Amino acid sequence: MDRSGIFETLVGAVVIAIAAMFAYYAYEVSGQAVGRDQYRIGAVFGRVDGVAVGAEVRIAGVKVGSVTGNALNPQTYEANLDLAISSDVPIPEDSVAKIVSDGLLGGAHVAIEPGAAEETLRDGDVITITQGSVDLLGLAVQAFTAPQGGGAGGGNAAGDEDAGRTELDPLGDF
Repeated sequence: MDRSGIFETLVGAVVIAIAAMFAYYAYEVSGQAVGRDQYRIGAVFGRVDGVAVGAEVRIAGVKVGSVTGNALNPQTYEANLDLAISSDVPIPEDSVAKIVSDGLLGGAHVAIEPGAAEETLRDGDVITITQGSVDLLGLAVQAFTAPQGGGAGGGNAAGDEDAGRTELDPLGDF
């Protein structure tokens, strides 16, 4: 083999090694790899908009795990999330899991608010006290398309005696 063939072979080997490192990194970050230093728990939500596999699980804003899976329960139409939690973070059984938006345009993460129970969740347990995501776009559309004006009575702040009168003259009636 001549010099150019050896050089091309070495460049190819380096490219393959770098691709393998990126694949390994993506696998680790995605949360699919659960090692000895993590345990799996589940959580059941009504909505999980914006939460993807690999999203963070946080307690007090600190990452303690990641989302490793999501699935729809066809009987209840609820979303089941699988969470991998660091084994050095015990979570009380009465903890609350919430879906929290990372921003208006960003994704979301799972925030766990620890409870006060002495018993902690173990591998395979499920958090049942949850709060699903809020549909921000739906709320905005509802707020901007809501009917303007008074309540169901149709009255005004001045009282019912002025309800039928229109004011054209700001100085009063002459």
